[in-house]
Amino acid sequence: MGHDSALNQRALDYHEHPQPGKIATEITKPFVTQNDLTLAYSPGVAAPCLEIQKNPDDAYRYTSKGNLIAVISNGTAVLGLGNLGALASKPVMEGKAILFKKFSDLDAYDIEVDETDIDRFCDVVAAIAPTFGGINLEDIKAPQCFEIERRLVERLDIPVMHDDQHGTAVISLAGIMNGCEITGRTLESIKVVIVGAGAAAISCGRIYRFMGVREIYMSDSKGLIHAGRSDLNSQKEEFSAPEGMTLQQAFENADVVVGLSAPGSITLEHIKTMAPEPIIFTLANPVPELFPEDVQALRPDAIVATGRSDYPNQVNNVLGFPFIFRGAMDVRAKTINMEMKVAASKALAALTRQEIPPYLNEIYGTQLVFGKEYIIPKPFDKRLMVDVSASVAEAAVESGVARVENFDLEHYKSELSKRLG
Repeated sequence: MGHDSALNQRALDYHEHPQPGKIATEITKPFVTQNDLTLAYSPGVAAPCLEIQKNPDDAYRYTSKGNLIAVISNGTAVLGLGNLGALASKPVMEGKAILFKKFSDLDAYDIEVDETDIDRFCDVVAAIAPTFGGINLEDIKAPQCFEIERRLVERLDIPVMHDDQHGTAVISLAGIMNGCEITGRTLESIKVVIVGAGAAAISCGRIYRFMGVREIYMSDSKGLIHAGRSDLNSQKEEFSAPEGMTLQQAFENADVVVGLSAPGSITLEHIKTMAPEPIIFTLANPVPELFPEDVQALRPDAIVATGRSDYPNQVNNVLGFPFIFRGAMDVRAKTINMEMKVAASKALAALTRQEIPPYLNEIYGTQLVFGKEYIIPKPFDKRLMVDVSASVAEAAVESGVARVENFDLEHYKSELSKRLG
């Protein structure tokens, strides 16, 4: 506990000093003379107002809308801490805003909505949506999060994504694709067990299935989800196994397990019966279902990933959401669809197989080589913004949800490179 309390104190000091919080706003235009005041406010500001009234798309020309994200939560599922309420979720949402700015140069405001009723929450978000070019929903509990996201995607014509669902799905898919590459498997042939049945688990199951995985089993706190149970919501029913089947049976000869549950929900007994060279993702955070060293002592042939930064193969949402939103917003996509998410996964998988830039080895103090200990890119890989954002933007154009015309992929990649300096 000593280590935890020392870390807690360091974290509290970090958030309090030299000024409270982690984000502030900055002015992007000259604002020092009377003339600047005339242009920025009255009477000059009337001109862009009238242009936007005539053509709402001009908001992207004359305001910050096109580079601005709302990070919105009601605090019902904060990290692994549960229902802390809207206000207590604010440090996480400010943190998300930092990640958007640092990794993809998107500005973000955090908005904590003190409302758990689905109708009212959706009405509030829809009412403030004109301010933003995209909406990142965060830390909203399942199953309400599915309905909230579905309704807002339907109502709004800007990208809306609940990152807790889709971020893990996109990045874990990239890891599974590379795990299959290393072990000579195909997505169509693998047997997957997902331990956990919350927002991320359901989204993982859906994207794996979309990519051709046929055999998927899922468990919740009551055991394997199967047709004989009467306590399943419609999302869980999508992954119903034959009646009476057990979790231990599901693990027999399984190729992949994705843990999205709690410490101890996957046991060594489970992984003992998995197929040769199993792909084992224990993603509970901060304490994984099983620690990598325990897995590898029993299964030295395994490929292991966690949600932690102190082990190889971290499944970290920061590899996804900044670049998915960057690509989506830059082509003014009306939504973030499955094609765009899969494009992000494929770009992540491909990037891991490329030659490693020397600066990355310096940052991480190691020699990275594509293989069992490096199946997912590292967050500080500067190529992420160009490769992933461009892939997402191109998928938006090709799937017909982008509003920009005459999209030039190579020109866009060079624009992204300039953003990185």
